[in-house]
Amino acid sequence: MFRRIGSGVVRHPVWTIVAWLIAAVAIVATAPGLPSNSDESSFLPKSYESIKAADLQAKAFPSAFTPSAIALYQRTDGGRLTAADKKDVARITTELGKKHIDQVQKVVPGQPSKDGRYTMTLVQMDSKNAGQPVQADAAKVLRDDVKQLAKGTDLDVKLGGSAAQALDQQDSSKRGEALIGIGTFLIILVTLLIIFRAPILAFLPLVLIGVVASIANGLIAYATKLFGLQANSSVSSILIVVLFGVGTDYFLFLMFRYRERLRSGDEPKQAMVNAVARVGEAIASAAGAVIIAFLALVLSTLGFLKQMGPALAISVTVTLIAGLTLIPAVVSLIGPKVFWPSKSWQREPENARFAALGRGVQRRPALTAALSGLVLVALSLGTLGYKATFDLASGSMPKTKESMVVQDEMQKAYSAGAAAPTDVYLSSTDGGPLDKGAFTSYAEKLGAVDGVASARMSQVNQGGTTADFTVTLKYEASTEKAIDAVGRVREVAHSAAPDGTEAVVGGMSSIYKDINSAVNHDYRTVFPVAALLIMLILGLLLRSVVAPWYLIASVGLGFGATLGATVWIFQDAQGHPGLMFMLPVIMYLFVVAIGTDYNILMIARLREEAREGRDPREAASMALRHAGPTVAAAGFILAATFATMMLAGNALLTEMGFAVSFGIAVAAFVMAMFFTPSLTALIGHAAWWPGNADRSQETPADPDTVSDTSAGTGEQDSVTQGPTGRRG
Repeated sequence: MFRRIGSGVVRHPVWTIVAWLIAAVAIVATAPGLPSNSDESSFLPKSYESIKAADLQAKAFPSAFTPSAIALYQRTDGGRLTAADKKDVARITTELGKKHIDQVQKVVPGQPSKDGRYTMTLVQMDSKNAGQPVQADAAKVLRDDVKQLAKGTDLDVKLGGSAAQALDQQDSSKRGEALIGIGTFLIILVTLLIIFRAPILAFLPLVLIGVVASIANGLIAYATKLFGLQANSSVSSILIVVLFGVGTDYFLFLMFRYRERLRSGDEPKQAMVNAVARVGEAIASAAGAVIIAFLALVLSTLGFLKQMGPALAISVTVTLIAGLTLIPAVVSLIGPKVFWPSKSWQREPENARFAALGRGVQRRPALTAALSGLVLVALSLGTLGYKATFDLASGSMPKTKESMVVQDEMQKAYSAGAAAPTDVYLSSTDGGPLDKGAFTSYAEKLGAVDGVASARMSQVNQGGTTADFTVTLKYEASTEKAIDAVGRVREVAHSAAPDGTEAVVGGMSSIYKDINSAVNHDYRTVFPVAALLIMLILGLLLRSVVAPWYLIASVGLGFGATLGATVWIFQDAQGHPGLMFMLPVIMYLFVVAIGTDYNILMIARLREEAREGRDPREAASMALRHAGPTVAAAGFILAATFATMMLAGNALLTEMGFAVSFGIAVAAFVMAMFFTPSLTALIGHAAWWPGNADRSQETPADPDTVSDTSAGTGEQDSVTQGPTGRRG
């Protein structure tokens, strides 16, 4: 199959390139826009209690005031607000309301702080557009207007709240994407120049992957609109890295094998056909594992991950097709000149480092497996200290952003939970009016819950069937303490509800608690499904039942080592309260799926060497010698490109960038280099049970060749001695 693909593409390279260009233009020109949503509640299904509470609020209290933006005032000298300052605040609040800014429904004064140093203006926006870019635009206008109105006074005013956070997150995301894009471009370019010393070859993948990226982004926009998926600005940054990192990996897999075939004496066009034939299955299997793992995210209960899964799967699918068609077509047109001006492609270097590593694995496979395994186990111990944090807003932008400064200052000036109170909605089950005489005792019971600062009945709907009890927690909404406290509030709210009533608990802490439950569900669902599907891919590729088990176990150890190292770096060393809640799921999929790429490439090469008559230990040695440079180069580039996410300047992408780059480095330089080949050498022929995938077999000559050149044509060349003194 892969020989036919390679042969067809090399025979018709111009038509292949033209087809790609037409597809790129058509898809980019017609693709819909990709909206973004930063509202955490939009990522949860309607079955969760916090979402039920939000729906009930919308029905029972359609005009309820929920601030989307908060203007926080303090004196420029930091002192207590004077009577003149308060008059200025009242004027600003009134004039802000008269501007009738788009999305703004109400502008009202807020409560002053107990120490008299702060006061607020609260802005309500259309709840139907919560988290949408249009409200970020409104926040920008509000921020400019409120600062303009405060000019000439002794007041310093800052705009915070969810709409302002969406605006700052949007700005931070654009800056982060630019830094990540530039960093990724430079890393790939410089690394390829060092490896091949060929400028054409260094720039080529960047140009080709740019075409692939435009097609992938268009298809993602189509899929998002077609299936009604949620979009988030963080996905764009991840897509850049996945497309260029994984695309460069597959480019390297192909180019290293193409160069090897040229050194073995193949005519240039036939060298590309043979390269696609030999490495195509490994690339397809590696991409298949990644695609399957990403599609497993469809089983997630979180809208953010549901959208990310198909988006990443589409990206890798397009990259795979390009790796088997577009890249071979372009390279076959250029021929060996792609390596210009370097002459190193004509001969195999001594390659002493990887040859020495291979001999070490061959001589002491048990020691190699034990030492590399111990490293992974030791790093995995860090997972015991893992904690999650749920503040997606502050995790998506630097602490210096204005909305984050407002959040921090409000926590100091007011009760930590005042910025995002918890609401308990008590409703009658028979549709009749509630007994108001029970409100006082019910509020007292809520107020007595550990972690609650205060509780009061704030309003009753027009029919008297639903009452809203405002519960202020002692802790900031996204903290672990607040999430535990809201769990206790739920227990009391449900158990203490008077006869004939039922209660639901809403608010940000309630949403975060439900997100926590959803993530735990994903751990139990997505992880095992992704692992089983990847094992199936491995089993089909290797025709083995045994090998997939220890390969997936090694990748699992790599995941544990990665999470453990991330916990030690960010929680223990840097003092973070926890890692972003979605990090383990994303890390698992990237480390397991992409880490499996390198295992697949190494084990496929090991099988190829075994088929040429080598015993298991020698096959492992030769696989490491010849596939080692590919794995090392691809692993370094991919790890370095993911590390560029740390340039974004926010906790989410910094943690994700470190974790995934570390995990890929472990996968490439510990698992694929040492753990997997040494285990396979130890297990021997039994690793391929019940098949005989490692047995020597003659490959018949394939008449479907693209060259009449007598030297180096046909697959039969792969069993003749090349100039390097080894079989091709």
